[in-house]
Amino acid sequence: MQQHSSRWFIANAAAARLITEALLGIFLGLLNLRRAVVLSAIMLFPNMTLHADDSKVRLLDSSHSVKQLTTEMVREIFFMRLSSWPDGSPIHVFVLPDNHPLHIRFAKEILGVYPFQLRSAWDRLVFSGTGVSPTTVESEEEMRARIESTPGSIGYTDKKYGDN
Repeated sequence: MQQHSSRWFIANAAAARLITEALLGIFLGLLNLRRAVVLSAIMLFPNMTLHADDSKVRLLDSSHSVKQLTTEMVREIFFMRLSSWPDGSPIHVFVLPDNHPLHIRFAKEILGVYPFQLRSAWDRLVFSGTGVSPTTVESEEEMRARIESTPGSIGYTDKKYGDN
C-alpha cells in the first residue's frame, strides 16, 4: 500500500507541476501581450505631429512654433534630454508642481507617462550630475508670463485660456 501511494503522489506531483508551469506560462504570455500592446501604441505616437486640438492641454513656447514639434521631440524636451532648439538656442522648460491637476493631465495626455515617472527621470539627471530639472512655476499665469519673457522657453496651459 505504501509503494502504491508514493507512486500516486509522484505521478500527481508531476501533473501539478505541469499545470502550475502551464498557468505561469499563460500569465507571463498575457503580461507580455499587454506590454507589446502598450509598446506598440507608444511606438506609433512619436510619428504623429501634435495639433492644437489633440488634447485639452496646450503647449506654449516663446516663438509660437510648437505646432512643428513631433510628440517624440516634446517628450525629449520635457524629459530634459533635448536642451537646444534646432537653431542652437537653449531650451528653457517650465512646468507646474507635480501635484497640480494640469501637470498630471499634461504628463498623461501629451507625454504618455505618469508624473512620478517624469519626476524620477529629472531626479536621476540632477542626482547623477548629468542634467537639470525644469523650472517649476506655481500657476498657469506665472507659466505664461515666464514663457513670454524668456526666449527659447516652452511649457503648457489649459485650452480654456485661449491662444494668447
